[in-house]
Amino acid sequence: MIKSFKQTFLSLDLQSPRWSSAEEMVKDYELRQYETAKWVSTVIRGETQKEAMRQGFWKLFHYIQGKNEKEMKIDMTVPVTCLVKSGCTDFKISFFVPFEHQDCPPQPTDSDVFIEERKATALFVRSFGGFASPEKYAEEADTLARTLRNRGQRFHEDFFYTAGYDSPFKLFNRHNEVWYFKK
Repeated sequence: MIKSFKQTFLSLDLQSPRWSSAEEMVKDYELRQYETAKWVSTVIRGETQKEAMRQGFWKLFHYIQGKNEKEMKIDMTVPVTCLVKSGCTDFKISFFVPFEHQDCPPQPTDSDVFIEERKATALFVRSFGGFASPEKYAEEADTLARTLRNRGQRFHEDFFYTAGYDSPFKLFNRHNEVWYFKK
């Protein structure tokens, strides 16, 4: 557990899903094309987003610590994502499955944790620094949505993802994102 805990909170060299820039980045956002990939996820219902993130993170952390059918430790990855739906108190928290396990990830033993495949997709991404609260994520998502509307971009407006890349112990040069799916 020490290696993964340390890796989770101190390492900067973590795997992340593959993507390419779909077009030249503009000042306020970029359009990325993500490849198909598997993620391990859990849905937390009826909590605040902050509490859902806390509970979801620990359920998924237990999975990578060996609470899976192979009792296998799995390296931490980035980002940690959270699906936020308008007017809904259900939040889906996810970790990217490392490349060496993409073909056959160990199945979770916790019935609240599941493996999902996210199909290749185009995402509008807005990046920002600092410590991200649910309020900050919502503010950045609103800014991105307003910018996309003003530029005539079509996107799914009824939900967005938050994406966090840093441990809580990293104080400077933090990286966070909000994602909207392109239509």
